[in-house]
Amino acid sequence: MSRQDNKKNAIEFYKMAYEGNPQKATELYVGAQYIQHNPSVGDGKEAFIAYFEDLAKNYPRKSIEFVRAIAEGDLVALHTHQVWSDANKEYVTMDFFRFDEQGKIIEHWDAIQQVPPTSANNNTMF
Repeated sequence: MSRQDNKKNAIEFYKMAYEGNPQKATELYVGAQYIQHNPSVGDGKEAFIAYFEDLAKNYPRKSIEFVRAIAEGDLVALHTHQVWSDANKEYVTMDFFRFDEQGKIIEHWDAIQQVPPTSANNNTMF
C-alpha cells in the first residue's frame, strides 16, 4: 500500500466511524489487532466500536472536516475540525494512525482540544 492509499483509508475510516458506522469502518480498514492509546477508549476493535456507537447515539448532530492529512512511512496524521451541535462545542483533533504491511490500521493515538471562545492571537487552530 502507498502512503496516499493509507492517507485516503485513514480519512475514510475516521469519517465512517464518526458518522455512525464504526462496525463497517473496522471491518474495512482495521487489521487483526487495534492498539488504542486514547485514555477514554478501551483497547481493541470492540471497545472502539462501542465508543463510536455511543458517540453517535449521544451526539447525532455532529460534523467533521479533515483540514490536513500527512503520511510518512506507515503513519498517517489527521488534523480535524469537529462541531458537536448537540453540545454546542467545537474541537480540534490531531489523530495518528499506524498501518500494517497490508494497509490496515493497527494503532491509534490522538489529542483533542476544545476550541476556546477567545485567542491571544488572530490565527485559527485550523
